[in-house]
Amino acid sequence: MRKLHALLATSTLLLAPAWARAADAPSNAELKLIVDTVWVVLAGVLVFWMNAGFALLESGLCRKKNTVNILAKNFSVFAITTLIFYGVGFGIMFGNGNQFVGMTGWFVPDQPELFEALSWTGVPVYAKFFFQLVFAGTAATIVSGAVAERIHYSAFLLFSVMLGALVYPVVGHWIWGGGFLATSGMLDFAGSSAVHSVGGWAALAGVLFLGPRAGKYSRDGRPMAIPGHNMTSATLGTFILWLGWFGFNPGSLMAANPSGIAHIVLTTNLAAAAGSVVATVYTWFRIGNPDLGLTCNGCLAGLVAITAGCAFVTPPVALLIGALSGVLVVEGVLGLDRLRLDDPVGAISVHLLNGVFGSLCVGLFGDAAVAKSVAGAELLSDGFFFGGGTAQLIAQARGVLLVGVFTFCGSSVLWWLLKATLGIRVSPDAEEAGLDQTEMGMEAYPEDTTRAALLGSES
Repeated sequence: MRKLHALLATSTLLLAPAWARAADAPSNAELKLIVDTVWVVLAGVLVFWMNAGFALLESGLCRKKNTVNILAKNFSVFAITTLIFYGVGFGIMFGNGNQFVGMTGWFVPDQPELFEALSWTGVPVYAKFFFQLVFAGTAATIVSGAVAERIHYSAFLLFSVMLGALVYPVVGHWIWGGGFLATSGMLDFAGSSAVHSVGGWAALAGVLFLGPRAGKYSRDGRPMAIPGHNMTSATLGTFILWLGWFGFNPGSLMAANPSGIAHIVLTTNLAAAAGSVVATVYTWFRIGNPDLGLTCNGCLAGLVAITAGCAFVTPPVALLIGALSGVLVVEGVLGLDRLRLDDPVGAISVHLLNGVFGSLCVGLFGDAAVAKSVAGAELLSDGFFFGGGTAQLIAQARGVLLVGVFTFCGSSVLWWLLKATLGIRVSPDAEEAGLDQTEMGMEAYPEDTTRAALLGSES
């Protein structure tokens, strides 16, 4: 008996550390929270990296004399958006309030009860904020390319403050924050309307108030080509954006749901590929030769168009949406030129036209069974082309219309105020010299200036 007691005592001492470790081990729920949080932060990091893609794409598609200015805008806009979205934007967008605006959560306190619209995901408040912040930054930086090469740096930054503080958060509240568009049935999984069309409408208003670049249109209104200076940069930027979208869309699950992530990654990639290929072929047919800039924009158009419905449609439908967006973006670029609306990088055609199109696609091609299994979402009905009638399509169209009216009108007021007070367009001489010299006081390629000066001195 004594030997048995001794054996039990020894066994207890040996097993005690293992028991302690087992007692301290996280539960399944805790493990899920850890994995969900890591996934959301990682997805947010991928979306943050899209800022680099926008900077390279926009600067590459514009002239080298404006490179520093464009890079500075893309860099500064995210820093500005971080501060303003932290202070007020996140509260307006996701704070508890009414059907139109959030009214709690200023400076993002770590109190989940203040953000009931995000209670469906259990990740910490700060992780929720970070993921939504990078989306806000994306909406603001869309405007940069459309107004490039003729806007005052200060005017763009001030507009970005107001977009991130008011316009974007209000629309976001309507769609994602428990607002009236959400309760009326509009669905926008990752932001074709909430992010991309908002940036596109704001960009369109800016283009109208600025007017075209000098030399863009002849006296009889014909568009004149102003080639970008670095297609290597533009192509690399597009690849970075394509990569970032694998955080943008599946990250919007805000949970490490294996089957959901896999489905969304597939639909996202298929739409991007189809948009790129179709834009290339269609451009070849339309203007007689392929165009790398339109190939890149075709890829981005497919990504924007699938963003609303990536969790609500089947993979073959994602291919169709991407293919249609490839045609739409080419016609959009050519159509805006006919209207003398100068968008140096095609941002309006990519983000506005295809943001609207992608939102409507939920009502045209949505599959209720897919939406339920992938994202746990409830469609009002299957899409119109799947025999579901017009219920979901009407909800989508209503949302698209209201977002467009509010964003365009609100942005127009902001651009008008800036134009009437500070001025938004640089002088003709400054535009001719380039914004790097006149606005930034430095150049991206100073060796060109040095070489020109040396050649001038030798002559």
